[in-house]
Amino acid sequence: MFELLLDALQGMFAPKYLVPLAAGTLAGIVGGALPGVTITMTIIVVLPFTFGLDPLQGLAAMVGVYVGGSAGGLVTAILLGIPGTPSAIATTFDGHALARKGEPGRALWLGIWASFLGGLLGAVFLVGATGPLARFALQFGPWEFFSLFVLALSMVAGLVEASILKGLVAGMLGLVVTVIGNDPVMGQERLTFGIAFLRGGIDFLPVLIGVFAFSQVMQEVERMGGPAQAAARAQRALALAVSHAKVIWEIVSRPVRLVWFSFIGVLIGVLPAIGGSAASMFAWDQAKRLSRHPERFGTGTPEGIVASESANSANVGGSLVTIMAFGIPGDAVTAVMLGALTIHGIQSGPLFIAQNAALAYGIFAAYILAHPLMVAMLALGARAMLRVVSVPRAVLFPAVLVLCTVGAYALNNTMANVYVLLVFGVAGYAMVKAGFPLAPFILGVILGDQIEINLVRAIMTDANPWLFVTRPISGLLLAAALASFAAALWQHRRVQARAARAADF
Repeated sequence: MFELLLDALQGMFAPKYLVPLAAGTLAGIVGGALPGVTITMTIIVVLPFTFGLDPLQGLAAMVGVYVGGSAGGLVTAILLGIPGTPSAIATTFDGHALARKGEPGRALWLGIWASFLGGLLGAVFLVGATGPLARFALQFGPWEFFSLFVLALSMVAGLVEASILKGLVAGMLGLVVTVIGNDPVMGQERLTFGIAFLRGGIDFLPVLIGVFAFSQVMQEVERMGGPAQAAARAQRALALAVSHAKVIWEIVSRPVRLVWFSFIGVLIGVLPAIGGSAASMFAWDQAKRLSRHPERFGTGTPEGIVASESANSANVGGSLVTIMAFGIPGDAVTAVMLGALTIHGIQSGPLFIAQNAALAYGIFAAYILAHPLMVAMLALGARAMLRVVSVPRAVLFPAVLVLCTVGAYALNNTMANVYVLLVFGVAGYAMVKAGFPLAPFILGVILGDQIEINLVRAIMTDANPWLFVTRPISGLLLAAALASFAAALWQHRRVQARAARAADF
């Protein structure tokens, strides 16, 4: 196995493979960094250019887009507070807060190096654990997927801020958004209010952009003005230098947690249809629960950035396991890659590695090599990216809003998504002003569809509701969800009590 991997790594340095890989990685970084231009959209743009290449060249380019896009999303998440991709949502919580404290360089490189290390750990799992993880995922039916998503939804209790009630209400509102449109079984309209474009449901991307981008821009506009703010922005713009040794040490000084966060990313990546957004959210929540100071999360804690980005990057490795071992696309990006394999006459599935060993290990090699390429490209452009903090807000904010609007429109080439972006932009800003946290709302939007779909599939397969409890994996996941919810509530009360005692003194 290792000989095949070494041969594949050596072969990947050949210009005919290295050039497509580098071009794909650069395209992914740019596409991931632009709010509204998703990794999926970027890889669809790249796909036609791969038709004239041999299979490994084309797949190397697409793997580069996948890796580069996963890392590129953290750029705008940290510097602007607007996630470039859905999987960078959790990075926004602590990354942007740390950048606002005057350390944008440190925040950015914590994310980049965590993405690099998490991706390499994901590669270890990808190469060494494809078989066992594939066998484990094959045991999942709709009951297990439903319970898994319920476990993920239990993170709402860990994402609340000052008020548990407001956090739960925000999560429920997110679930309601996923109900809009036709139901998945009978096709009956729900909450459409007679509006034609709502019959097909609401796309997640315009909701994400609207809630985060508009509310973030409006909050920044409120803080604009005055010589004190201008001086603070100028000072932050100067904080570009960073000690890479110190940043890397911050990450590797807790190796067990780094491995755990990366494993979360891989495991969620292996399970189809969940995605990097859920993986990074789950890892961030785990980091908060394991911390001795959970109250610091969301205020610029480095460990929050590390957890989110290491899981997000490792998630790519898990998604590649799914497509190679099962022939099942784990997300929209791997669906495009599966299509590319089909175009070249290659059948993925359980026999893929045995029948196409050179191609399989070439994909492994491309995934590994894409990570140092990603770091090198971000390093070359880091100073230019960090200059974003010194761009006049009167110039930056209109440009950001235009990009967000174009990204929402380009999703389906329809103005309906622009209207959705506007409505949820106003709604997100209103939620922030009323003290409702945005993270539970977004988590509800991410998970709502899958919870409903798998619940319906399970009931249609067997109407016995006890199967959710009696099936071992499903029952274990539901028990973990209850324990997770209880632990989050206990931790929240402990933090509140500690704050009350501090106030008494």
